[in-house]
Amino acid sequence: MAVKCRFVDYYAVRLADRPGTGARALGVFRRARVALEAVHAFPAGRGCQMDLVPTRRAAFLRAARAGGLRPSRRKRALLVEGDDRTGALASVLERIGAASVNVTAVSGVRAGKGRFGAILWVKPRDLRRAARALGVRA
Repeated sequence: MAVKCRFVDYYAVRLADRPGTGARALGVFRRARVALEAVHAFPAGRGCQMDLVPTRRAAFLRAARAGGLRPSRRKRALLVEGDDRTGALASVLERIGAASVNVTAVSGVRAGKGRFGAILWVKPRDLRRAARALGVRA
């Protein structure tokens, strides 16, 4: 399988930076049986931010609100999946760089069984240009 890329919607949730907070937040979605395609959390100010990519938007929003979480407005990122090989993510980033698009953040992971995945964040104004560089149709 070649590298495939697609747009995904994600929502940011602000959390306290304390032990167990992330587990409690993710537990909201587990109890509601809401699957997530990607999760990325990082320090933000005095707390942390968790970016969540749900498979079903409406179910995600219902569960989040019922669980006391306050998701941001819908935002977009690019999800990349493909065969794992040396330099796979570097090749993706080279294509975006050649299109003069700056990547704000990236999280990549080796998924096992010869696969890798990554989520890429770029500024909203650059999203379509980055997607075109990766062969995604808007």
